[in-house]
Amino acid sequence: MQAKQIEWFHGGRSLTAINAIFRPQFTFVDLFAGIGGFRIALEELGGKCLGYSEIDRTSIQVYRDNFIRYSNLDEKELGDIQLLNKLPFDVDIIAGGVPCQPWSIAGKLRGLNDPRGQLWLDTIRVITLNQPKAFILENVRGLTEPRHKEQFDSILAALSEANYVVKWRVLNAFDFGLSQDRDRVFIVGIRRDIKGGQNFQFPEPLNRRPKLFEFVEGVSKKPVVKKKFSPPVLFGDNIPPSRGRFQKTDELNDFFLFSDVRNGQTTIHSWDLIATSDREKQICDIILKNRRKKIYGPKDGNPIPFDGLKALISDLEMAELDRLVEKRILRFIENRGYEFVNSKISSGIGGVAKIYLAHAEAIGTLTATGTKVFVATKTFDCQNPERYKIEFIEKIYRPKHYKEITARDMARLQGFPEPFILDNNPSRAKKQLGNAVPVPVVYHIARSLLVLNPFGNEVQNSF
Repeated sequence: MQAKQIEWFHGGRSLTAINAIFRPQFTFVDLFAGIGGFRIALEELGGKCLGYSEIDRTSIQVYRDNFIRYSNLDEKELGDIQLLNKLPFDVDIIAGGVPCQPWSIAGKLRGLNDPRGQLWLDTIRVITLNQPKAFILENVRGLTEPRHKEQFDSILAALSEANYVVKWRVLNAFDFGLSQDRDRVFIVGIRRDIKGGQNFQFPEPLNRRPKLFEFVEGVSKKPVVKKKFSPPVLFGDNIPPSRGRFQKTDELNDFFLFSDVRNGQTTIHSWDLIATSDREKQICDIILKNRRKKIYGPKDGNPIPFDGLKALISDLEMAELDRLVEKRILRFIENRGYEFVNSKISSGIGGVAKIYLAHAEAIGTLTATGTKVFVATKTFDCQNPERYKIEFIEKIYRPKHYKEITARDMARLQGFPEPFILDNNPSRAKKQLGNAVPVPVVYHIARSLLVLNPFGNEVQNSF
């Protein structure tokens, strides 16, 4: 039963993990274990988990359902890392994804001043006390950005002072075979007495460009050949100086954003979906372009009073705004002014925040908080910039040829194996998966570490 449990976890790809039950190649501890993304990768490489630390009870249940139920019944549940000190055993690798919210744009950007950020100090303490041969840690890319430089440098310095050669790199899940644009910083440390530790190199991207339809069930798997355009054809005189990795200046986007508070090549507004006159569209566009100006308030988007709108549109009548309020495109905030009803990017419009085309190379970063993200179920191959949004609304949006990303889709996009048992509550499962580490990225990092043979065995021969 033990061997069967491990075998289906890894799709029967190798016997390494099965043999590890009897002859582990190395041992590890799983900190901030979540639902086990690190563990899947490390077990595939022949590792044996000696203990795990996690405080979320629903995640622990999923972890136990997948890893403890049939085997490792004597494995230690280590509890809260804040209470951990010297472990009751020696361990080769300490691995874990330290909670990322303090460093994330989606969080409060408080870093080490946030109690969750201070978990880095606990992580460093546990590593210092236990002196594993190596460690692999993960966090959001935001930790490496200039606003956190001092804190990030202090983390690296503390890990180095704990007797480790420390290296770090930002890696993207897409580069390791997943259709997800997910940047994460990985920090690897090798104890200074380990021969060859200085030679560690992070893995290079795989020679593969996956498509979203490989990971999402119930969508068209027909590839689309994208046409190239001169940037002025798509953007006119306002060619953006920089674009996201999967938004190019010479081709149409592979997604449609539903938002009244942002603009873009493939942004769909409520006035594109609701019957509105050209004049009403003009009023909405002017509000959109001016709502973030600081003269209307300190926030990143504020209601604009009638007098302010009158200064922007000299012939504006109150009745015109009343009609847009009746259509539930605008709302009036007492003593402040007019703003869009759909004023939150994460809420989208009508419960839809973004729809990706199935032939897209990558979906945006999956998060624990989540947004209403969907994938078109039908092939959409319009290559006419002037008709692109119109035909999408007619052929995909109005007939509802799209589906919400499911928890199982998210699991695939994070590299979890098909038989992995998810939480039976889809919302909880999505939250857990949004917090998880992309399994293939950990696998290739750990593989690069193990080829150095830091544990004095023949582990590198098992790849």
